[in-house]
Amino acid sequence: MKANIPEAGYGKKVVLRDIEIEISEGQIVALIGPNGAGKSTLLKVLSGVLRSEAGKVSLNGTNIANRRPEEIFGKGISYIPQGNRVFTELKVSENLEIGGYTVKDRVELDRRISSVLQLFPDLKERLSLDAGKLSGGEKQQLALARALMVNPKVLMLDEPSLGLSPRLVTKAFETIKDVNEKYKTTILIVEQKVHEILKIAHHIYALRMGRIVFSGSSSELESGEVMKKIFLA
Repeated sequence: MKANIPEAGYGKKVVLRDIEIEISEGQIVALIGPNGAGKSTLLKVLSGVLRSEAGKVSLNGTNIANRRPEEIFGKGISYIPQGNRVFTELKVSENLEIGGYTVKDRVELDRRISSVLQLFPDLKERLSLDAGKLSGGEKQQLALARALMVNPKVLMLDEPSLGLSPRLVTKAFETIKDVNEKYKTTILIVEQKVHEILKIAHHIYALRMGRIVFSGSSSELESGEVMKKIFLA
């Protein structure tokens, strides 16, 4: 997946400028930076939630820029916004079925549910429970499991650790790594827990004031001067 976005924002407010990123197949790529840097805005543009005035988003050679979110979803891109959103009034099992709504064969749908439950065994005990009664960590698991029901080519996560306890943060990142390794899913993740995300990301992009100020590996970010440039300059 590649993106070249000269400019994007909200109305007359420009948030992103001169964005060029490449997400290699099978990698975990992280977007880091201070609050207001444009990280979530970039995910919204890539998922079709927000239109950009110009630019190109290429997935397997096809330009998907400015298509409707459902079209982009149909191309294999799943997007989980902040807050680990689930359908709180529906049962856990129903949430998973909705995640696989494009799967018409019931046998295949059941197979996929069984597969994601292997990654999220805590959900097995709660299939008949209303999703609104789950804990924060369990909702995060359900949001991930539901997104995986369509076997996405690219999974985009916006701060999956938000609101979780330190113990659950560690578990969340372990799960994301497991998803990447087991499903070979390409992952683009926005995260404020920088030290934790550096442990699992193959490549890092840092945004500041809507522009990319760093692109490289986790090891290249070990320099205090680089981090200072990103967050304090």
